[in-house]
Amino acid sequence: METINGVPIETIYLYSLIIAGGLTLIYVLFNDVFSALLDSLDFMNPVLLFSFITFLSAGGFIFEKMTSISSLLILVISAGISAVLVTLLNVFVLVPLSQAEASLSYNESDLRGRIGKVITSIPADGYGEVMIDSISGRIAKPAASFDGAEISSGKDVLIVDTANGVLQVAVKEKIENEWI
Repeated sequence: METINGVPIETIYLYSLIIAGGLTLIYVLFNDVFSALLDSLDFMNPVLLFSFITFLSAGGFIFEKMTSISSLLILVISAGISAVLVTLLNVFVLVPLSQAEASLSYNESDLRGRIGKVITSIPADGYGEVMIDSISGRIAKPAASFDGAEISSGKDVLIVDTANGVLQVAVKEKIENEWI
């Protein structure tokens, strides 16, 4: 059994595995906190570095326990396997996740020009409710008539403006007829 400064290599691999795995988990859970601290490391993704060390340590520990080949060869083999696994992790998990970070939230100004359906009638001088279909689901918002006309339930409406969380809407057919 080979040792470094009296410590067995398996123990070094095991401690490295535990520490790198823990750091990977902590970094993934608290990414927002650490991103400000690690902004200067643009060339290197800490998740990939921690994952590389985790895979290297796991492979080294397993090979040291299961085989009798030299520790230097085990280190080289584990580094190669780790590089392949980290590359696959980056290409098939991290890159697609980073591209899929589109927010499902919306701004009220994004609703202007959209079509909705009145689900609670809108009185001439009061408020009702409009349902808007979107890719991420349905949004129900309070609404008032833009031109002061009463709008019955089930009508399709055009969202003209938003003010203080209330949609200002006009009947869709009325808008279309005015433009024709």
